[in-house]
Amino acid sequence: VQLQACGGGLVQPGGSLRLSCAASGRLFSNYAMGWFRQISGKEREFVAATNRGGNFADYADSVKGRFTISRDNNKNTVYLQMNSLKPEDTGVYYCAAKRAIYSHLPIRFEDYDNWGQGTQVTVSS
Repeated sequence: VQLQACGGGLVQPGGSLRLSCAASGRLFSNYAMGWFRQISGKEREFVAATNRGGNFADYADSVKGRFTISRDNNKNTVYLQMNSLKPEDTGVYYCAAKRAIYSHLPIRFEDYDNWGQGTQVTVSS
């Protein structure tokens, strides 16, 4: 599966953005999906993940209550709704896919074998 992320941009603190990640290829619903981010000078870190059906999700503690991951299997797309953004959310956001059993919710970088190209999110006044 090939992934194309978009939706990043510049937003003020407290603002919102919605990232999208479109998947090409077949059987999108066979993949668990995740979002990771890389902040300058740091390793890529887990943000959120959802299972194949979109009925389970997990989040990094730093984004719980502010970010929501969702997916539309009819559109082969996964989303990351980001609210109450903070300057420390600034970074490059990547979507990732992992072929998985239905309930699996991978949260480690090394679990994923398909990655999008990244989209820049900048939170600044």
